[in-house]
Amino acid sequence: MFMFLFIILSFFSIYSASMYLSPTLGKLYYKQIFWYLIGIFLIILISKVKLKNLYRYSIFFYAINVILLVGLLLFTKSINGSKSWYVLYGIGSIQPSEFMKISLILFNSYIIYSFYKKEKEITLGKEFLLITIILITLIIPSILTFLQPDTGSVIIYFVISFTMLFVSGINKKWFIYIFIIFSIFVAFFLYLYFYNENFFIKIFGSNFFYRMDRIVNWNSGNGMQLNNSLISIGSSGLFGHGFNNTPMYFPEAGTDFIFTVYASNFGFLGCVCLLVFFGIFDIYLINVTKNIYSLQDKYTVIGILSVIFYQQVQNIGMTIGLLPITGITLPFISYGGSSLLSYMILLGIVINIINTDKKKKAYKSI
Repeated sequence: MFMFLFIILSFFSIYSASMYLSPTLGKLYYKQIFWYLIGIFLIILISKVKLKNLYRYSIFFYAINVILLVGLLLFTKSINGSKSWYVLYGIGSIQPSEFMKISLILFNSYIIYSFYKKEKEITLGKEFLLITIILITLIIPSILTFLQPDTGSVIIYFVISFTMLFVSGINKKWFIYIFIIFSIFVAFFLYLYFYNENFFIKIFGSNFFYRMDRIVNWNSGNGMQLNNSLISIGSSGLFGHGFNNTPMYFPEAGTDFIFTVYASNFGFLGCVCLLVFFGIFDIYLINVTKNIYSLQDKYTVIGILSVIFYQQVQNIGMTIGLLPITGITLPFISYGGSSLLSYMILLGIVINIINTDKKKKAYKSI
């Protein structure tokens, strides 16, 4: 049921957005169906793979994605000021940062589970070692992705790692220490940004200064993209302007701002229905987590849930002016081959976990 509704919502939203998309991009709503078909194949394939092999080889998946991220910076040309894609002529493009989310979840799950399986007595020193390993695993792809630049994906990496660490069972005092250190760093960082602009640009570069300016001043409402988004949503009323009737232009209508297209077409009631649907899907994943026997699988599903939930909140929040615009897509709805396939793979892992858990419980009941 979830997959059918995702396909329907995605197809009609992208179809409606196509009126403002360049004709050179082709009919993206048909391309999205193509990616969905590949994604369904991947779900079936991954649901059949032995789950322990996904964890066992997670370090290789992680290493391959790191190599791909390095390759972007060294060998690819800049597209719209960013080196985020490998262009496959005749097919499309691949964005490695989308697949890094998957390998990071699996590798983190493997690290955390292996730690608790090996250590009989947990001390603060051993927990510090675990945190250090997770942070190193996090920082490597974060730096490489940040240099593309792709701040949105970096934030997702942090959401994944810190959520999985939080539920791992380590002493919660560590998060207080991390918060204090992080706050000191941010305070110094913002001091340079606001009071020593030249020194800030000298250290971090003008490109990063522009990105900071975009994030810090996100609520000023001065950007055409946000202004038009707010007008489109605000004028849609209870029932919307009608399907395929998006009144105003804004960039990235088929990707980052797909929620604006949907909201302007179907209005307040349509948005409520979409949010309820997302809520039911998220609750389903929460219930899956509660009922799973294996701790390692719990870590994995929680990591997957953290990504999906964060992107739902961030994408919708930035289109209505509640959160900064960070280039985050709406899961399963926005156009994008790499983005959609990454979520289909994550669903395949969830289905694999559910099937594996049923087999374990059936075996124990014999």
